This record gives sequence, structure tokens and C-alpha cells, in this order.
Amino acid sequence: MAATRKRLSVTEFDFDEVKDNLKVFMRNQTEFKDYDFEGSGLSALLDVLAYNTHYLGFNANMLANEMFLDSSQLRSSVVSHAKTLGYTTRSARAAQAVINVYLNTTDTSATMTAGTVFTASIGDTSYQFVTIQDTISTNIGSVIPFNNLSVYEGSFVSTRYTTDTQNVEQRFLINDARADTTTLTVKVQNSSTDSITATYTLATDIAALTSTSNVYFLQEVEDGKFEIYFGDDILGNAVVDGNIIILNYVVTNKGVANSASTFTNSAAIDGISSVNVSTVSASAGGSEPETIQSIKYNAPLDYASQGRCVTAEDYKTYVKQLFPNTQAVSVWGGENGSYNSSTGVSDIAEYGKVFISVKSTTGLNLNEVQKAQLVTDLASYTVASITPVVVDPETLNLILNVNFKYDSSATTRANESLVSLVNSTITNYNTNYLKVFNSVFRHSQFTGLVDATDSAILSNITTVSLSSSYTPNTLGSYSFTVNLGNPLYNPHSGHNAASGGVIASTGFYVSGNINEMFFDDDGVGNLRIYYLVSGVRTYYLELAGTVDYLTGLISTYPVYITEVSNVDGSASTAIRLTGTPNSTDIVGKRNQILEIDILNTTVTGNQDTIAVSSSGGGSATYNTSSSYVAPSSY
Repeated sequence: MAATRKRLSVTEFDFDEVKDNLKVFMRNQTEFKDYDFEGSGLSALLDVLAYNTHYLGFNANMLANEMFLDSSQLRSSVVSHAKTLGYTTRSARAAQAVINVYLNTTDTSATMTAGTVFTASIGDTSYQFVTIQDTISTNIGSVIPFNNLSVYEGSFVSTRYTTDTQNVEQRFLINDARADTTTLTVKVQNSSTDSITATYTLATDIAALTSTSNVYFLQEVEDGKFEIYFGDDILGNAVVDGNIIILNYVVTNKGVANSASTFTNSAAIDGISSVNVSTVSASAGGSEPETIQSIKYNAPLDYASQGRCVTAEDYKTYVKQLFPNTQAVSVWGGENGSYNSSTGVSDIAEYGKVFISVKSTTGLNLNEVQKAQLVTDLASYTVASITPVVVDPETLNLILNVNFKYDSSATTRANESLVSLVNSTITNYNTNYLKVFNSVFRHSQFTGLVDATDSAILSNITTVSLSSSYTPNTLGSYSFTVNLGNPLYNPHSGHNAASGGVIASTGFYVSGNINEMFFDDDGVGNLRIYYLVSGVRTYYLELAGTVDYLTGLISTYPVYITEVSNVDGSASTAIRLTGTPNSTDIVGKRNQILEIDILNTTVTGNQDTIAVSSSGGGSATYNTSSSYVAPSSY
């Protein structure tokens, strides 16, 4: 009789599963029917077979995964796939600052050489910043100025190679994975006896190259390092034997030196020791090398755009590449609206422009130097006569009043514990749904999450106020605007005028008056300034500006604000304006970012007397919460 032979399962590759399958298979053979596999020599052989199968399965699985960009796990594989799409990965980025340097001297001129060192401190840690190119300046009234000088955190490194075309293994490497390739300069010296050098630029468009183009190519290689290579006398000028390749670059500590704001020179500059340094813009932009996840995301998008910014998504892709500290970016074409530094976003079309707003990972807005650099970098990708305009993001704060009812018989938690849980829900909602561009606060979604915080919570009433802040110029009379970006509650002309309308503000002081002032509105579109006398509003200006209830735009007439009151118990330079929205669903448009003001959000919990079968259930003793911010006053 033929032995019963069970087929091996080939779907499992775990060691234990493979070994168990082998045992089952052999037990079904007549020769091993009553064989004790445990503790036998054959068990060791099964271990070897199982390990071998496990390794082969693992390697086959890894091989299959590494063949595709989406499933690749190894950085080398991901980088290789990105190369086939023509994508160059992003290196580490050094924090960059802009400073003014003044040399006090009677000398006619001075040279600030590449690698000149400045120092800055963040907390108790000092960081080194360096220049990356030679700069010459001349004397102006016993001072030699170097204005708007860019300095980069890190060490200035120079690496030299002598070209040997007979050495097929010769490579021109940047030998530090912390090198910032944006600071890289490549020069080719004819020979050790001929000091004439030519500066080579990074090739970005092969269609524009000729056989004599002085360009270099850049690619990431092993260990996160980068390699320089040159043309072949068809696409770019080839280097020849004896050429000396000079690579200058900055090796950085990446993002640790962001926000440095005070700089000093470390040594005399061109022999001049009397040096004054002032800061134009604090350091920013330092970041880690591009992550595997970022490469997987950006490489296909870069390939799809073919090196051109046409759609909004194209601009988003290249902004993230050019400014690695980008946390979120919003892009809209001028045909969909414009932006004015005085009035903010408008629905008025401005053709020929694309507006870009960047939220950085540091929380700081891009400074003017960074904005200008981003526009310059985007110029090589834009088409036709489109002009990029970089605008600051605006934070639109939501102030919530959450009042929930709960069944005390359904929980052992105290009121304070439930309030704490609801506060955690609000914080999580803020993180997961808001704090990015194009976000929407959906009232029903939010209240549903509050109700789901604990099974004992039965319902909640949540009201919403909008707020935004403005820092006034305290040196004279100026007008300003605050855009709440959403329609404001104004059911009829004169709504709530006697109680201050729907606009409120924190305090401030005006020239020539000792009283603390506030803004409100009269319900017909006029902004007012008042102060309190024994708790009663006394109006300093009945026409202090305008309120557009349809758009949420608040505009002041020129007013001389000399001082700003404390806000939330702390010294402040900004006035916070608050408005009641017409809808509890709030939209962040274009450059606006929605964020819940956690500090000023209030949460209260109350026992539901009906739920616990109180005698007050359904009677006059059962109180409901108002769904409105405040009762209407006509």
C-alpha cells in the first residue's frame, strides 16, 4: 500500500511554521510514522532545513519588495528608483541667517573670504556660522559695510581631487553625509601648474546643454553621501587628466541651530579687529536629509511635472523640495483670488501670479530673504510669465465654549475627570483635523467626538468664536486690517448694537488718552473704540473703521496706538480681535490656518437630571444650555 503523503504548505516562511510543516510531512511518511522528532538528531537537520527555507523566503521577499519604489525599504533602493525618475534627493540643510557686518577702519576696501566664522548661541550652546563665498566691499565714511550677508551654520570644507581618467574607479565624493549641497561650489583648475579655474554649475536641464557647457551632475550614493560627476563632451564639458576638482561646501549640524538671532565675529576680518555685527534675519531652514518617505512621495510627482510648475500641485512639490522645513503649503492661482499685504486675501482676480503660503516646521514665518530665495529658485520651474508671490500664513483661532451633560449613574468618573477627557479630545481634534491649510472645523463632527469621549456623556452644546491678532505700529497713526475669513453673525441691521455687536478685542491705549480702549461694532458695519467707566461703555470713536459681515474683514481707520494691554495674563505686542461667526462650520481659506485656542477654550460638565431619573426631569428645574454665544439684543 502506498504511503499517505501530505503536501507541504508553501505559504509560511516563519521558522517555527516551516519546521512544523516539515514534521507533519515526515510523520505522514510510513518510515517515520512513530518517530520521535523532538530530541533526535533528525530534529537538528529539520532546524537547518527550516532556517534555510526561512532565509530563502526572506531574501526572495526582500528582493521582490526592493524592485519597486512603493515597497522598497532600503534607502539605497529608494534612491536608486528615484534616480531612474530623474529625481535628486535632498541633502541636509544648514540653518541660514542674514547679517550686516561693519568694519571700522580707514582702509579703502576689505575682503570677506569664504569660510569667515561667526558665532551665535541658542541657550547655553554656541554654534558656528560661516560665509561660503568671497565678498569685497569698499569704505564708506570710515566704515566698510557688508550688508545682507548670508551665513550658514557649520564648518566650511574644501576637498580637492586630481583627475585620472585611467582610474575607472575614481569618484568625486562629498565625504560627509551632513554636507549641505545647496552650499556646494565646484571649480575645475586646469592643472597643478596652471592656476586658471572655471566655475561649474549644477545641471538642471539637459536640453539646454552643449558639449562645452561647464556643468556638473549630483547624485546620492552609499551612506547618504553625494557624488559629483561631469559631462562626456556631448552633454557637458568632460574633465581631463590633470584637472584639479575643487569642492567647497558646508558640513552642518542640520536643524539644531534654527532661530539664532545674535551673532559675533570669531576673529579679525581681513586684518581688521573692530567689527560690529547686526542681524537682518534670524537663522532658519536647517533640516535633516530627505527621508525615505519624502523621496517616495516627491520623486513620482517630480517626474510627472517634468521640471515645470504648471498646476498648484506642481508648485507644492517644488516648494517642499526647495524649502525642506515646509510643514504645509497652500498654493492658488491669481485667477482664483489675490493677496494684498494691507487687506489680506481677496476674491478679486490677479492674473499672471501664483500665490504661495508656507507653514514652516519651526512655527516661524519665512523671512524676507527666504521669500526672495524661494521666488528665485522657483523661477527655473515656472512657465510663461507667471510670477510667484510668497505670502505669510495667517492663523485663525477658534475659541470654543463646550458645555456637556453626562449620566452620573453610568460612570464612576468625577466631573473633573470627564472635563479633562473632553479637553484631551479637543487637543487631539486640533492636532488631527486642523493646524494645516484648507482645513475645516465641522461642528457636527466635533460635537460627535466630544459625545464619544465617554459613554456617560449624553450631549453637548458647543459655541464658536473666531479670533485673529494684529501687531500695531506704535510709532504713529496707522490703519490695519484683520481678516476672519468667514461671514459674521448679523441677522439684521443694528444687531446687538447696545451690547457691542459681534466684535470684541483685547485692550490697548491711544495717544492723548489714559483710558484702556477696546473695539466693538454697531451692527451696521461700523467699528467703534470705547473705554469703560464704572463698567459702562463710553465711546471714544463711533467711526473707527468698518466691518464687512459678509467676508469677515475688519478694517480700521488710522489710529495712533501707543501701547497694547496684556493678553491672557502676559505681556503682548498684539491686539486680539474676536468675532461671532454666522456658521459654526468654519473654513480656513487660502493662506489661513485654523487652530483651536486651547488656552481660552472653556469646558464645563453638568449632570443630566433626566438621565438619573431626578424628580426634576421634564420640570421647570431642568435647565438647558443656550446654543448662542450671547442673547440677542435689539
